[in-house]
Amino acid sequence: MDQLLKEIRDSKRIVIKVGTSTLTHEGGKLNLRRIEALVRVIADFKNQKKEVVLVSSGAIGVGVDKMGLKSRPKTMAGKQAVAAVGQCELMHLYSKLFSEYHYAVGQILLTRDVVEHPRKRENAKNTFETLIKVGAVPVVNENDTVAVEEIECTFGENDTLAAIVAEIVEADLLVNLSDISGLFTADPRKDKDATMIRVVEEITEEIEHLAGGAGTSRGTGGMMSKISAAKIANAAGVTMIITSGENPRVLYDILDGVHVGTVFVRSGRKVEYEEEV
Repeated sequence: MDQLLKEIRDSKRIVIKVGTSTLTHEGGKLNLRRIEALVRVIADFKNQKKEVVLVSSGAIGVGVDKMGLKSRPKTMAGKQAVAAVGQCELMHLYSKLFSEYHYAVGQILLTRDVVEHPRKRENAKNTFETLIKVGAVPVVNENDTVAVEEIECTFGENDTLAAIVAEIVEADLLVNLSDISGLFTADPRKDKDATMIRVVEEITEEIEHLAGGAGTSRGTGGMMSKISAAKIANAAGVTMIITSGENPRVLYDILDGVHVGTVFVRSGRKVEYEEEV
């Protein structure tokens, strides 16, 4: 276990995924304090020569609020329209906040056909590498404004997208900041006796069975989409951590070698339990 935590601590290239429920308040408005904290932590990591890619959901939720709507549109065209508005608002905010720490951001909007087409995927990889090389923070989202399948959650509230991005950029670590602190033996919101599973070395049918349930009303990804993402990341040699995004400073704990959330161990890596952590 100590060696696993050391590997996590020594991660150089990190993909951080943040969902809509983490970025917004219950009423749908942006949670500015949380976003500011997230940006500050990422900027501090970059000051330590870490390479960070941010996969950010929230375009539709932010667009709904920006346009003064009471709920998400039901039509596809409506969803795409609010996504277009919301994506501009999100990127403006990220650009403003990161610039306070002298970092630029680069927007990358992906669709299913891009990540599945070898040539387009290679082009995307080159863009990531160039942005990272020049010191910018790539901010990734699914391209809701043009792709029908993505807006219907093909990427699972960006959980799957984050894992694919981690694979493309050959990340050392994927951190999924969620509205739940990890994978539990039961739904902790319904069962007070539920306990967290701290390490998953292999995603079995039993693990998949524990991942039932949907996300919050503001997000669309549930634990099952995160398990699917962990499969992709682990198969690509990337360790993935699911933990609560309520306080983004938890990222410091992770890179300080503190065991938080649920760790899904990359394929081929066996954990030696020498002592309880």
